[in-house]
This record gives sequence, structure tokens and C-alpha cells, in this order.
Amino acid sequence: MISLERYYLLGIAIAALIGLPDVSEATNGYFAHGYGARGKALAGAATALPQDAIAAAVNPAGMALVGDRLDLEVEVFSPRREYTVKGEPSMTPGSFPLNPGTVESDSEYFAVPTIGWSYQLDNRQTIGVALYGNGGMNTDYVATPNPLCPPGGSGTYCAGTAGVDLAQGFIVPSYAYSFLDGRASVGIAPIFAIQRFKARGLNAFAPFSSDPGHLSNQGYDYSFGGGVRVGALVEALPGLRLGASYKSRIFMTRFEDYAGLFAEQGDFDIPESFNFGIAWDVTDQITTAFDVEHIRYSQVNSKANPMLPNLLTARLGDDGGAGFGWDDITVLKFGTQWKQNALWTWRAGVSYGEQPIPDSEVLFNILAPGVQTWHLTTGFSRALGKDDELSFAFMYSPSNTVSGTNPLSPKQTIGLEMDQLSFQLAWSRRF
Repeated sequence: MISLERYYLLGIAIAALIGLPDVSEATNGYFAHGYGARGKALAGAATALPQDAIAAAVNPAGMALVGDRLDLEVEVFSPRREYTVKGEPSMTPGSFPLNPGTVESDSEYFAVPTIGWSYQLDNRQTIGVALYGNGGMNTDYVATPNPLCPPGGSGTYCAGTAGVDLAQGFIVPSYAYSFLDGRASVGIAPIFAIQRFKARGLNAFAPFSSDPGHLSNQGYDYSFGGGVRVGALVEALPGLRLGASYKSRIFMTRFEDYAGLFAEQGDFDIPESFNFGIAWDVTDQITTAFDVEHIRYSQVNSKANPMLPNLLTARLGDDGGAGFGWDDITVLKFGTQWKQNALWTWRAGVSYGEQPIPDSEVLFNILAPGVQTWHLTTGFSRALGKDDELSFAFMYSPSNTVSGTNPLSPKQTIGLEMDQLSFQLAWSRRF
């Protein structure tokens, strides 16, 4: 039976997650570079190397190998974002010039909680639940005087402080079944998702919107939906494991308060993704892992539709309305860990991925500058006794810039730039 202690600890964990509203992280577009402190310290290379009850966030088949445990984690994530405009503004009718100069976004620190719990029903079956977050389209460009604005206008788009805030939370129950004497497993994890979104400072785009009253400055709106992740894991040779998983598109209810901003009357589904991984126990102490992740942002019109010609041929909010113009991306991840002794395990990793923003889409993506490519990670775990362990992960994503022409003021260029830091601390209890 599941003990009262486990119920009590799990209840406290869920209450802690609900009490933290800022779930915001943008690394590979707006997907996290990894999930859980151990996986993040390996740059996300965890498809074939499950180590905690958050394994279902990457490959639910891995839950068969983690045993009875509870993992409580919190990350402090710090993205530093800015945009730079160069060149002479065009003042011809129909143009949309930006004030030359560099503007930095406020809101640089976010708390990102993560929870995982697993329980072995018998020597073949394991159930669990993981709670974690994505997000990261969070920007906050404080209004400053702008000489290009009409009287009374200020800020990036002449409509005051500009920015968006997107947060995504996931509750993911899972079931894993092992066979071949534990050398292989399969898993399934239904995904229940909630999104929270707010936009402000975009009212200057009202002439381009199908519903100007639901374009900007509507406060927070919420969206709910679901999908599924399935996965498999096999030990092909002693010490050599292969893993794969597929996450379906997560179909979400519309952001009705922003039906005049996002294509398809406020649609903002979460795209499907694929993960493939290999892990090799080089020695009894050293394990290496390599992952490939592919994310299909092109599935969702509100993300994939380009600004031009869509802004001129359809209105914002229409099925063919302008979006962020994001492309599909593929991410390569490599990590290694060293079990120094019974107390200490050390980890490091590096990942490189395409960034989703073409240089033709910089005007809208001032709001969502997900331009990161490299992620450098490290971390460790320290046993605190028979059942408890502390883990730590650190990530640094070096500054990257995407520059392109302002499509509505062709003599100007816009450069989007961001760098990132994160620190994650985890406490784990085995039962």
C-alpha cells in the first residue's frame, strides 16, 4: 500500500506548485532544455537515462527504472533580453518604424517549480505523476519617450509598456511496464496542460486586427488542453540503452481575450515533438548520453504564420493572420556523469539547437526573442543518507543575436539578443 507519508509529502508538493504562479522558461524556442535537475545538468540528455520521477516529462518508459521516490525541485531562471534598432525610420504612409536605440526587457528572474512522484505496483508496473512548466515568451519593455509616436504615444509600439507573458504548466500521470527481465520497458503519459497569457502595448496594431477589442491589454487569460506522450526504452547490450519518445500536439482551448491577436481566433496549441536517445555505461562510474529532440513549431499557425505577407492579406486573429513566423527546430544534446563514490555524483553537458526565428520575423519577435542555440550545463548530486539526496544544476546559455530588416520600415534593422542563466536545486526521497 502507499503510505500516508507519501500522500502527505505529495500533497505538500502540489500545493507548493500551485502557489508559484511564474512558470516561465525559454531555451529551445520556449521548450525547456531539460527536465529535472539531473537531466538539466546533462543538458537534457535523458531519453535513455532516467534518474528520477520526472522521467515521464521526457520518456515515460523510464519510470520503470526509477523506483519509489519523490522529487521536489525549484529553479531560478534568469533570461536577459534586449532589442536594438539601427537605421533611419521611414515615415511614409503604412510604415511602422521603431525608435533607434537599444531597449532592455525588465522581469529577469523567475521561479520554476518541478515535482515528480513514482510508485512501483509490482516488479513490472510503475505509476507516477510529474508536474512541471514551460513558457518563456515573457518580455516587459517599459514605456519611454518615443519621438516617432503620435502625441501621447510612447514605448516600443507607441502604445505604452509593451510585452507578453506566457506560462505553461503540465500535470502528467504516467504508467510504465517493463519486460524481458527488466531490460525493456514502454510507457504512456497523458498530458493535462494549462496556459496563462497576457499582452500589452500592442494597440497600435489595431488597424490590422480582426477584433481590436481583444488584441492587447486584456489582462491574463487562461487556456486548457491535453495530449499524450509515449515512449520506449531498451538495453540493447549490457550497459547500452536506447530510448525514444513522442509527444503529441497538445490541443488547447482558445485565448478568447486575445482572439484579435493570435491566428485562428486566439488558438495557441502546443506543438508535437520527438526525442531519441542513447546512454552508455563506459565504466561502472562513468555514463555518457546523447539525445536528439525535434520540435514542430510549424504545426501551429499562431506561431508559424509569417508576418508578411500575412499582415497585409489577412487580419490578426484570422486563420491566416500574421504570427511569429517560427520554424521547426532540432536540438542535439550530450551529457556525461561520474559517480565518484556512494556520496557524490558529478554531471556536465552541452547542447546545440537551431533557433526558430528567421531574420525576416524580427519585428513581432521583439515580444518573444527565443533565439538561444548553445546551452552549457553542470551539476551534482549529494547523498544525505540512505533515502535522501540533494541535487544541483546550473545552466548558462551564451548571448545570441538574430538581426533582420524591419519589414514595415525597410531602412531599419532590428537585432534580438538574449543570454540566460539558471540554478536548480532538488531534494529527493526514496521509499
